[in-house]
Amino acid sequence: MKIGVMGAGAVGSYYGAMLARAGHDVTLVGRAPFVEQVRSEGLRITSAVLEANVKVQASTSAAVLSACDVVLCCVKSADTEAAGRLLAPVLRPDCVVLSFQNGVDNPERLAAVLGRAVVPVAVYVGVEMTAPAHVNHLGRGQIIMGEFAGSAAVAQAFIGAGIPAEISAQARVAQWQKFLANCAYNALSAITGMPYGALMKVPGVARVMTDVVTECVAVAHALDVPLPLDMKPILALADTMPAQMSSTAQDLVRGKPTEIEHLNGYVVRKGAELGVPTPANTVLLALVRAREFAPQDP
Repeated sequence: MKIGVMGAGAVGSYYGAMLARAGHDVTLVGRAPFVEQVRSEGLRITSAVLEANVKVQASTSAAVLSACDVVLCCVKSADTEAAGRLLAPVLRPDCVVLSFQNGVDNPERLAAVLGRAVVPVAVYVGVEMTAPAHVNHLGRGQIIMGEFAGSAAVAQAFIGAGIPAEISAQARVAQWQKFLANCAYNALSAITGMPYGALMKVPGVARVMTDVVTECVAVAHALDVPLPLDMKPILALADTMPAQMSSTAQDLVRGKPTEIEHLNGYVVRKGAELGVPTPANTVLLALVRAREFAPQDP
C-alpha cells in the first residue's frame, strides 16, 4: 500500500515508521531539517522494546503524495486548512484521507477544503520527537477509525504493522472520548511541566480534571454527541503513560504554538455559543495562553 503522511511530527513519524517497517511504501511530508535527516540516515524509532532505523521517503512538498492510496493528515489543528490547500490539487480521486489529529472538528474542516470526505480517527499514542528524525514511543498506539469503502484493508495494514486498529461507526464519539483526555491532561501537563504519572500524584489534580471533563461532556451533549461521563478510563491513562508529557507541554518547551485553542479553547468557544458554563476550561485556557506569551528564557 502506498501511504503518505502529511505532517511528520511525532505522531506522523511513529505511524509512518511502523507502516514502513511492515513493508508499505511510505512517504512523509515534513520540515526541511526532518527531511534532510531522513534522507541521510533514515527515520529512527525507539521504544521500550524497539530500536530501529527505518528507510522511508521524505519531502517538504505535498506533491510527492500524488500516487498515494491513503494519506494520514497529522498536522497541528491550526494548520488543517493550510494542509488541505496543499493536498487538494495533488491527491488521487480515490485516495483515502484519514485525520490523525487532536481535536474534534478537524475532519470537517479538512473535508471542507479538500471537497471530499475525510475519515475521523481517534489516536491513542504517547510519542515525542527527541531529534529532527528520531521518534520515541512512550506507550499505547491503538487507533479507532470511521467506516469507509476499503476500511477493512486499511485497518489490516495497520494491524499487520503492529498497530491495534478498529473500525467503528462511532468513530466521532471515540474522537470525543480522546478529546476529553486531551482537555484533562494537556493543559495541566503544560502548565506544571509534569508528566502524567507525577501529575496525578498531586492532590486536587483529579478533582480539576473531573471538573474539566464534566464541562466538556455538557458541551458535547449540547452538540448532540452522546458521551457518557466516565472518569475512570481518563484518570487511568496516567498509569499506561506515566512518563508522557503532553503535546502542549512539548510545544511550549520548543517555543512552538500549542493546540490549546482547539482543545480547551474549543470547549470554551462552543460553551459560550451554546450557553454552557465552562469555568474550569476557561482557567486552563488562560494559563496556557499566558505560558505561550511569556518571555522566553535567554
